Amino acid sequence: MLHYLIPISIAIFLAINMGASGTSPSFSATFGANLIRRDLIPGLFGFFVLLGAATAGSRVAKTLGFGILPGNLMTTSSVCIILLACALSLLFANILKTPQSTSQSAVFAICGVAIYKDEIDWDKVLFEIVPTWFILPVIAFAITYAFGKFVYKRLRDRPMMSFVLTEKSRAWKYLTILCSCYVAYAIGSNNVANAAGPLAAMVCGDLGISQGSDESAIIILISMLLVAPWFGIGSSLLGPRVLETTGKDIVSIGPFSAAFVTFLTATLLLLASLTRGIPTSLVQLNTASIFALALLKVGTGEFVSRKTVLKLCGIWIMAPAMAFALALLFCAVLEGIDVRL
Repeated sequence: MLHYLIPISIAIFLAINMGASGTSPSFSATFGANLIRRDLIPGLFGFFVLLGAATAGSRVAKTLGFGILPGNLMTTSSVCIILLACALSLLFANILKTPQSTSQSAVFAICGVAIYKDEIDWDKVLFEIVPTWFILPVIAFAITYAFGKFVYKRLRDRPMMSFVLTEKSRAWKYLTILCSCYVAYAIGSNNVANAAGPLAAMVCGDLGISQGSDESAIIILISMLLVAPWFGIGSSLLGPRVLETTGKDIVSIGPFSAAFVTFLTATLLLLASLTRGIPTSLVQLNTASIFALALLKVGTGEFVSRKTVLKLCGIWIMAPAMAFALALLFCAVLEGIDVRL
């Protein structure tokens, strides 16, 4: 069991960074609307991530553990490379206080190893995973923009509607917080697999367990339960830094909009997890929705000039590219010192 110590330690390091990054799409809207104290967020976030991982995370774990690189090639050294490359790219984004797609960094890290080994499943990557990354944020943006322009404004302008009174009610406050917990559940269904999937594939390969068997399902579940609790710890340690960026810096939003954004983005992520098992960026879904609200509120000219927007887009490109490059570099280094990949 000792040779599992290093990959498990790296997986925990990755989970801490994912927890920090995942705090933003879960609670940035609620925090930005001043509905919850910042010190209460890590506990709620961690609990619902664990619940989502245990009940709805297995399909994404199978995709990341067996779908891009064959499971039998998920050796201890390969898994260490994947997890470390992904973790370092997310740490880079967290240091810059920018929420980043944990799923994209994980997929790019796996692709780096798979390309180095010349064993990548291009059909899975190019025709299932990558299109989802573009389609879902566009859907989130379009639905939010349409809702804000054609529904929210009309409701707000009705004489009998009082959003000020509605949004100050305690029931509305708790409903919005519940929506944030729903987002954390969706993160558990998707992002925990970024670390748990490769770990489970590694153990199955070592034990000679085939994909799809009852034994592999048990190992996937154990891996999810091992990784998930560290999301809450990451939220506590690093989460407050990224909360400010999407919760306050892009645009201030009210509780009604916050509830809509959180419910919509979590639902889209759950659909990706449960229907196809596609690792997807909740950070980008959430931010796309907030972008739509920002465009409606401050206008196109002022919006595109904001430094926060440019910073987010830049890091979204740099962090996955960094994960991919690090994975290739680590493969070359280990091969150079004659370590089996």
